[in-house]
Amino acid sequence: MGDGSVSHAKTLLYLFSLTALLSWAGDARAVCPSHERVNTILRFQEAKEPVRGLRGDLTMQHAECGRRRLVEKQESFENRIVGYKAGLTNRQVQARFGVSSPVRGVLLEKMLLGDGAEVPAVFGARPMLEADLLVVVKDAAIHRAQTHLEVLRALSLVIPFIELPDLLVAEGEKLTAPLIVSLNVGARLGVVGKGVPVKATPEFAEALAAMRVVVNDQRGKEMASGKGAAILDHPLNAVLWLARDLEKSKIRLKPGDILSLGAFTEPLAPYPGLGVTVRYEGLPGNPAVSVRFR
Repeated sequence: MGDGSVSHAKTLLYLFSLTALLSWAGDARAVCPSHERVNTILRFQEAKEPVRGLRGDLTMQHAECGRRRLVEKQESFENRIVGYKAGLTNRQVQARFGVSSPVRGVLLEKMLLGDGAEVPAVFGARPMLEADLLVVVKDAAIHRAQTHLEVLRALSLVIPFIELPDLLVAEGEKLTAPLIVSLNVGARLGVVGKGVPVKATPEFAEALAAMRVVVNDQRGKEMASGKGAAILDHPLNAVLWLARDLEKSKIRLKPGDILSLGAFTEPLAPYPGLGVTVRYEGLPGNPAVSVRFR
């Protein structure tokens, strides 16, 4: 197929998708996004094109239905669900969106890349990078945890993590918490570092809250930094919230499941030639994780 044919096909796809989305925006009622509309969103995601016309007045129940349909279409035997992510874990960000709690997304196997991965700068429609942290579930007793020490007893590892979310919605479009949920909280890619074994001690819990998370570029220049307590006053509070929120949806965590806890700093925009290292100063060994953009 020649370049002209490819361009024509992309134009037809875009017009078809745009028509479907405009039809969605004109609906009198905000309901669970239909399978057709979810397919349209996936076409935009695959084409790395920002979406316009998505309605932001979904109820959270309908937003969760949309997230479920989106993930079902992405999931496969070779791209299984490996964990869950918490978004809107900063108090100020919650206030900006008019919510009082985080929101939940789903992590799929192919989203996770190894330390030092090279990624296109334009890996999504509206690509961003965030200094995040993963934890690995050791025991389903995490659902009974009430304290930070009980959480730590149910975890095996904490892992440096650079999340690479895709906001997907075009700049200038109204972004609401339910809309974010319906788009799976922007889950797209992430770079995973080497895990640090968890110690179920007050000192380890204190280190997680007090650590300084530093984002440096390839020249060593600091781009951003934040404290561990930037996530819900303590990163383990995000674990507690996820375990409880999943249980409300009748989802039980199992050993090996991965949880992404949220961003320690403001999101940053990647660009070609940028290299980023995130270091967790105060955790044992001051672990780090890196990514490069082309």
